Amino acid sequence: MEIILIAIIAFLILVIIWAGVKVVPQSETRVVERLGRFHSVLAPGLNFIIPFIDKPKTIYTRRVESSIGGRTVVKTTATSVIDLREQVYDFPSQQVITRDNVTTEINALLYFQITDPKKAVYEIDNLPNAIEKLTQTSLRNVIGELELDETLTSRDTINSKLQVILDDATNKWGVKVNRVELQDITPPESVRVAMEKQMQAERNRRAEILNAEGEKQSLILRSEGEKASRINEAEATKQAEILRAEGEARAIILNAQAEADAILRVAEAVKGADTDPATYILAMKYIDTLREMTSGKDNKTVYMPYEASSVLSSIGSIKNLFGPGK
Repeated sequence: MEIILIAIIAFLILVIIWAGVKVVPQSETRVVERLGRFHSVLAPGLNFIIPFIDKPKTIYTRRVESSIGGRTVVKTTATSVIDLREQVYDFPSQQVITRDNVTTEINALLYFQITDPKKAVYEIDNLPNAIEKLTQTSLRNVIGELELDETLTSRDTINSKLQVILDDATNKWGVKVNRVELQDITPPESVRVAMEKQMQAERNRRAEILNAEGEKQSLILRSEGEKASRINEAEATKQAEILRAEGEARAIILNAQAEADAILRVAEAVKGADTDPATYILAMKYIDTLREMTSGKDNKTVYMPYEASSVLSSIGSIKNLFGPGK
């Protein structure tokens, strides 16, 4: 009988000792209450508490599990373990209304970490539920300030705004919100169809603009080619005219030199005679002109100007150049 009693006492002592020893894993902690009041926060490792007097505080945790059929189920459980690692909450899709009154489904991921276990236990009743509801209401407020197009193209802006709002609100709960990520933004089917038509129209518009730009560049290049061709033709015509003018000027100079040589020879031939060389040349040109005027098959009447008599009178003196004495 005494042995049984001793064994029972030893067993009770072991149970009491075991109840007073708490081994806390790394990155976890527990909040201990003594007679219903906060006493301490257990550090990772071996800890001792007073059995039946010190008791770990129970908190709620949120876990997402996969059920039969591939569906996800969110379960909230009560535990005394407080995880100090960064945690991820995957919230289900919720409907929000944009500023232009478009109902859109959005689901978000929230990354947070408990930094003060005491506040996380005593400042809020159900921390996971509070964070979820706060995220949903904050998401509605942020999306309500944006139009649908801004919502679809401004995920980084929305994430930043949500992170600031949630971090400020959860600070009193001993929680640090590190970042918020929007996973999916799903507008209604009618809106998606309209957006696809709009994108197709935008692509067609861009294609037409590119075609117009190509035709424009083609016309510009073609006109520049025609311009260069005309410039080259004008330059060639200019050079031809210059060469022709130079040739005519050279011919005039040669003719003048020939006439000058002729005058010099005539002057040498009539030297010592009564006839003036200039008068002789003028008379010869007058005779050539009369020959051209009277040439031809048709009968012509030629009127001699009065002033021509003085020139013709000099023709008689020409025969003196070729007379018997010469």
